[in-house]
Amino acid sequence: MIDILGYICIGVGIAFWFWGTLPLIGNRSVLFKLHSLSVADTLGSMSIVFGLLLKIPKEWPLLILAIITLAIWNTVLGYVLAYCSSSGGDHD
Repeated sequence: MIDILGYICIGVGIAFWFWGTLPLIGNRSVLFKLHSLSVADTLGSMSIVFGLLLKIPKEWPLLILAIITLAIWNTVLGYVLAYCSSSGGDHD
């Protein structure tokens, strides 16, 4: 049962990866496209890592570190994109 749940998580993660590329072909702004892509990639990667955690529980410290790192990296990337795209303020 755990193996099936692990495969489901990995499949959901791969689906998120492909789903995140769909906004790239739209007519929205570049920042919207980057935001959609980064969120979908992060959720997909976290789902895949969680599926791997279920499949190989002896590697849990490394996989938990990977999940935390993915969550922090996505947040920092979002703030950097928002800061760089803001039109107000001085950018020295």
